[in-house]
Amino acid sequence: MAVFPKVPLLPIGRTAGSLLGAALMVVFQVIRPSQAFAAVDLPILGLLFGTMVVSVYLERADLFQYLGSVLSWKSRGGKDLLCRVSLLAGISSALFTNDTTCVIFTEFVLRICGQKNFPPQPFLMALATSANIGSATTPIGNPQNLVIAVQSQISFGKFLLGIFPAVAVGIVVNTLGLLLIYWRRLSKSTDMEESKDEVYDVEKDRSKMSSSPAILPVEEHELPSVFDNTDRLSNFGPADILNGCGNSHDKEGLDVNSHDSEQNDSPPKCPDSAKALKFASAVEDNTNKFERIYHRRGKSDGDIVDKTFGPGRCSLLEINDLLHLEPRNSFSRQSQLGSRVSDIRLNIASLSRSSSIILQPETKESQGSQNKMRRRLWKISVYVVTVGMLVALLYGLNLSWSAMTAAVVLMVLDFDDASPSLDQVSYSLLVFFSGMFITVEGFNKTGIPGELWNAVEPHSRINTASGVALLSIVVILLSNVASNVPTVLLLGMRVAMSAEATPGASVTKAWLILAWVSTVAGNLTLVGSAANLIVSEQARRAKNFSYNLSFWNHLRFGFPATLLVIAIGLPLIHG
Repeated sequence: MAVFPKVPLLPIGRTAGSLLGAALMVVFQVIRPSQAFAAVDLPILGLLFGTMVVSVYLERADLFQYLGSVLSWKSRGGKDLLCRVSLLAGISSALFTNDTTCVIFTEFVLRICGQKNFPPQPFLMALATSANIGSATTPIGNPQNLVIAVQSQISFGKFLLGIFPAVAVGIVVNTLGLLLIYWRRLSKSTDMEESKDEVYDVEKDRSKMSSSPAILPVEEHELPSVFDNTDRLSNFGPADILNGCGNSHDKEGLDVNSHDSEQNDSPPKCPDSAKALKFASAVEDNTNKFERIYHRRGKSDGDIVDKTFGPGRCSLLEINDLLHLEPRNSFSRQSQLGSRVSDIRLNIASLSRSSSIILQPETKESQGSQNKMRRRLWKISVYVVTVGMLVALLYGLNLSWSAMTAAVVLMVLDFDDASPSLDQVSYSLLVFFSGMFITVEGFNKTGIPGELWNAVEPHSRINTASGVALLSIVVILLSNVASNVPTVLLLGMRVAMSAEATPGASVTKAWLILAWVSTVAGNLTLVGSAANLIVSEQARRAKNFSYNLSFWNHLRFGFPATLLVIAIGLPLIHG
């Protein structure tokens, strides 16, 4: 059970299961500690880490948002959307791994299905199964392919060309099967919001979840009214203080001496310099009150004020936004918050001492356009670096160092603290791999896998159709019981040596057959691959348009489709 963390004796998960297996191998002296450390394959871990970092920066650069917009662009109904989901999932998983694809696009699919009144099940099935099939295309498509690419030393281009025909035909067959099974349900569904071609914004939702600031639990009566004579503080920015005008996009005049803001179609009323100074004085007085409340409450590290308590009330973060002193995410520590309060007071004091308001030529719009241009250039640089990494892989450069170099270049180009991006890397996956390397090495030392393989090997040689069929059955069973990564670690070198000793057999083709079967075998059951579980769990936990993809619903399509796709794809693989 320690060797096969998918079916553990204890419900501790696959990462803890792999570590348990590694520890048992050392504790019972199956292998020595030095052998355990030597069993960890650093090139595979480096390649996995590099590709995960690149995927994080691509997500930040809105690539997946752009890809997701393809789903709803000029959609022609449920069948058309199903084909788009299958194609997009297949392409995306080949470049950014199947797990990343499923994490990003599950909510896209649910949102569009909810808007269009489509049944979610066929589209979720298309996403999970096509992502698994498409991930077999490249060495960076999934973890087991990483292992195969490093151990076999097959170049990126040779891997791609050898398995691509099987993948292309497999996605088409899988999609046709989904259309056949769900044809009536897709035909009956109607587009309830055809006129609203709204695209789900992953980056927007992700930023809301990842950057939501902590709330300062201060009673409302303790918080002062920052703008005692203002109803719309959000429409009056720093440039407005200096220029003497409110923001024009809301078309509201702001009178700091009045409680009423009159809304009309004419340009906004502009307060004079005296009123702007009075506005600044109000901010200064209430900043002192905020500072006293903050220190009296004794906030812990990381807590910040970010709450609007009704008309005329705002937080220190909103004051910061008005004066453009610092980005919002810089308020992560108490010391930084205190320094910002001081900066606010110094700026307002300087403004108050001025005898006149100096008109600034630079507007918010020009600042926004500059930020937008910098953001656009950064996105382009991320895409260029990613393409460069793919070119290096196709050229035959070292897989691990190509990926890690691209990751480091992206960190440098970001010109900011890389910790938030690195925090999104799945380190538990790296730990899982490390534990599995040690566990499989110890299991091989016992001699049990060797004995089992010796009984099967004479009948599973790849120079005959029956041998390929038997090998495929063994891989399918092990992949669904023990997971595909341990299966590849256990069988990889044995299958390669068998092919090398078989007249007329290709070692490269043997590796590609193992990659194809172990990957597509994940579609057999819901627990057959991590990508399936990601889609199922994200769909179940979605706040809006949630859906429960059950084990039996998946099995009803997954079982026959998996066997058919594998069988059709095997003859198309060449080495």
